[in-house]
Amino acid sequence: MKLYITIMLSLLFLTPGFSQEKVEGMVMEANPGNKHIGLSGANVYWMNSQIGTVTDEEGLFSIPYSDQYNKLIISFVGFESDTLTVNAPKMIHHSLQPSNELDEVVVAQKKEAVKKTYFSAQNVITVNSAELLKAACCNLSESFETNPAIDVNFSDALTGTKQIRMLGLTSPYLLITEENIPMVRGASQAYGLTFTPGTWVESIQITKGAGSVVNGYESVSGQINTELVKPLTDSKFFLNAYGNRNGRLELNLHANQQLTDRLSMGAYVHHNRRDLEEDNNDDRFLDAPLANQLNILTRFQYQNPEKGWVSFLNVRFLSDDKQVGQTNFDPSLFQNQLAANDLSDLADSALWGSEINTRRFDSSVKLGYVFPALPFQSVGFQAAYSNHQQASYYGLRQYDIDHESVYSNLIFNSIIGSTKSKFKTGLTFAHDAYEELVDVSNFSRTDNSVGAFFEYSYEDLEKLSLTAGLRVDTHNRLGTFVTPRLHLRYTPWEKGSLRGSIGRGRRAANIFAENQPLFASARSIQIVDSGGSVYGLDPEDAWNYGVSFLQGFDLFERPGNVTVDFYRTDFRNQVVVDWENPRAIFFFNLEGESYANSFQLELNYEVLENLELRTAYKYYDVQTDYRSGRLQKPLQAPHRFFVNLGYETRPKDSGAQWRFDYTLHSLGEQRLPNTEVNPPQFRLGAFAEGYSLMNAQVTKVFSKAFEVYLGGENLTNFRQANPVLGADNPFGANFDTSIVYAPIMGRMFYTGLRVRL
Repeated sequence: MKLYITIMLSLLFLTPGFSQEKVEGMVMEANPGNKHIGLSGANVYWMNSQIGTVTDEEGLFSIPYSDQYNKLIISFVGFESDTLTVNAPKMIHHSLQPSNELDEVVVAQKKEAVKKTYFSAQNVITVNSAELLKAACCNLSESFETNPAIDVNFSDALTGTKQIRMLGLTSPYLLITEENIPMVRGASQAYGLTFTPGTWVESIQITKGAGSVVNGYESVSGQINTELVKPLTDSKFFLNAYGNRNGRLELNLHANQQLTDRLSMGAYVHHNRRDLEEDNNDDRFLDAPLANQLNILTRFQYQNPEKGWVSFLNVRFLSDDKQVGQTNFDPSLFQNQLAANDLSDLADSALWGSEINTRRFDSSVKLGYVFPALPFQSVGFQAAYSNHQQASYYGLRQYDIDHESVYSNLIFNSIIGSTKSKFKTGLTFAHDAYEELVDVSNFSRTDNSVGAFFEYSYEDLEKLSLTAGLRVDTHNRLGTFVTPRLHLRYTPWEKGSLRGSIGRGRRAANIFAENQPLFASARSIQIVDSGGSVYGLDPEDAWNYGVSFLQGFDLFERPGNVTVDFYRTDFRNQVVVDWENPRAIFFFNLEGESYANSFQLELNYEVLENLELRTAYKYYDVQTDYRSGRLQKPLQAPHRFFVNLGYETRPKDSGAQWRFDYTLHSLGEQRLPNTEVNPPQFRLGAFAEGYSLMNAQVTKVFSKAFEVYLGGENLTNFRQANPVLGADNPFGANFDTSIVYAPIMGRMFYTGLRVRL
């Protein structure tokens, strides 16, 4: 550890000398008012070479100049690529046209729905709106079905909530941000991904392994950042209507208006509800919740490029109500019975049910200033406030949590000698106040932390780039600790990119918010109090190591790429969640080892013109020392196979075309938690059989303004046979809805339409 920190500090203050001639400039988005809107993450590279870079947050770039090359290609997802003739080192300010507006371009290139960069030190995958349109993507939790980097699992047999995993670890070990502000955390861990509608998402950046120290210390296995649609670039009016055969109806409305030359406003409304009771397996429990969600967002975007200012202001309100449990359950009758009877009489006479009611308010502001005379230097400020209130009961068990959060981050960007050598430094403050009631036990607490960070980036664009970061945080319950992270990229040959990373993550586990399925069971809660500061437990502490290799190729004059990566997460301490006793759930500090090994092999290739194949094989070895010994993590398939095929016809002059998408997920057998002490009729086997899921969607684009889509999920109609143990006596000792390894719903069809003006 000391040696690692020494190496990190040496890299942080390394200031190499540079004399190479360069082409520098800014890549911007073309717009009617000729505003300087920088495009972050645009690719800039010399044609027929492996020399390239990506633009920074302000759209700035620097690339070595050589008289061997004179064609500079600039590309960005969702925009038409351009090729510039450059015969000498100079400054370039170039605007890219959106792909749906350009009539004539120098070089045409197909828009990539999933983008992998060869030049970034971090292993980042960018998913844009074109990829999200391949499936229903009603909310963020459903936006990863066509991407093999993220696994989508089922959390329980009642709520229908999908849980995501990456590198073999569940979402609490991911840092999930919205425009680089932490979002899904604390009280929102269980359902927070369902609070971001899919139509609001402009793009998603998935970072494997240790993330950036700029965004905090909580990332263990990676980071998922969501960029929302911008008022200045989104359609003036957008409508999406969706309905499926299981009774879910959804409506999304966007309205954007440019108020002045510099100020734009967007209003976004999302509403979904399900009133249809479905019980296809005849266990007298709803297969999906009755639900009603209203989600309203207002955004303001301010641009003053002449003076270097840009800012965003967001205000959002959410109301989300779910009812789960037995069919014919009447919440008002249940509450009256609860008030009038003792618990024993109630258990004999009432139906089992649950209500989960959430009210949430979010607001955030982002303010950036680019020094006009020094375009490589900027200051950014982020601040966010949220108030999350969840009131819920599960049968006779109560779980309420209120979470008030304040977050701020101040960032300064500049260079050391040359734009090849950059740094970011800043300060972070976070405040989290929890009021948490579990039955009659109060777990209220307050978390405060202050941190400072420094991140150095070096880009020798032809061969090597690195990002080395270090942050120090002081937390009232986690103490004072150091978080180092390092990312390296080496280009051994053309279209080859070898990456390595190492980093530390540290977090306070919110054991109840992250494991809410336990309440919909008869399990008792057992916390092995070790005197720690987090529910009597110690903070979680882990190191992540990874290596990845990306190789692009052209086969039969069609492009493709192959990725191989391996990541390992080692826990120095973990709050172990032990489900191995069906009568209880145990929480205790790790005694021994806990690790997650993840291997992935992925191929992307354009098989025929406009027919794209994406396929992947994944292997997970996730082991933890439980009280009963070292075991593979339950409900985690070690072997997974993925295929996605996408085909689209050439668009006509009117914009009309067809799009076809097919996705296959195959999962191997999964270990199940031990149920041997249950009576024979409530016992499960040691392993669940493997299965495959197929999804498909067809989209007819009539014009740039109108399209309809029709799709199906779980086309093989595979369902878990007994998702609710003890369903005939839900108030009894054998009731458990938490052991879910496959879909509860059978085959489902949906349809919808989109209108853009």
